Amino acid sequence: MLHFSQLRNKEITLEAFCELVKPADLRTLTNEMIDEQLALIAQSVDADVTFEPQDPLAQDDAAASPGEVKMPWTLGHVIVHVTASSEESAFLAAEMARGVPYEPRRSRSEVHWTKMKTIEQCRARLEESRRMRLASLALWPDEPYLDNTYTSPKSGKAINPIMRFIFGLLHDDDHLSQIKDIVDQARAARA
Repeated sequence: MLHFSQLRNKEITLEAFCELVKPADLRTLTNEMIDEQLALIAQSVDADVTFEPQDPLAQDDAAASPGEVKMPWTLGHVIVHVTASSEESAFLAAEMARGVPYEPRRSRSEVHWTKMKTIEQCRARLEESRRMRLASLALWPDEPYLDNTYTSPKSGKAINPIMRFIFGLLHDDDHLSQIKDIVDQARAARA
């Protein structure tokens, strides 16, 4: 599995990090990430999905309503969020890999977090996301347009299809500790 700590600690650049990844590796990395998320929730029960954890740092500036801005995220909320974000990166990367010029827009569909009530729904959402992300990789041509780039508004650097896909995995990785924390808090509350 990719370890993003070197990237976060600025020990390696995104470009150097992504140079280590070939298009064929994205399938393996996707499976490893989904497997890791499933492992984190393996012992969870239905009550854990809607359990509201303690999260004094909760801040969601993209929340649907003002009341949700500082609301702690439930396990179901995190699962639908990470899957939607990674799917968005995967589908934008597939377009770029096919040579389609990048246009800044969203390609996102997110199940509303309040619909996630059971652990089986969370597992099914993760498996559905795996299937969709892997399907997006099947759209890549044998010789992807890795020179098809856009300039990141944040860093000013060129982003290619591999980097675009990796952004989704990086975002997943950002939330692994949050998933673990929610699971641990829910388990403690049940005990």
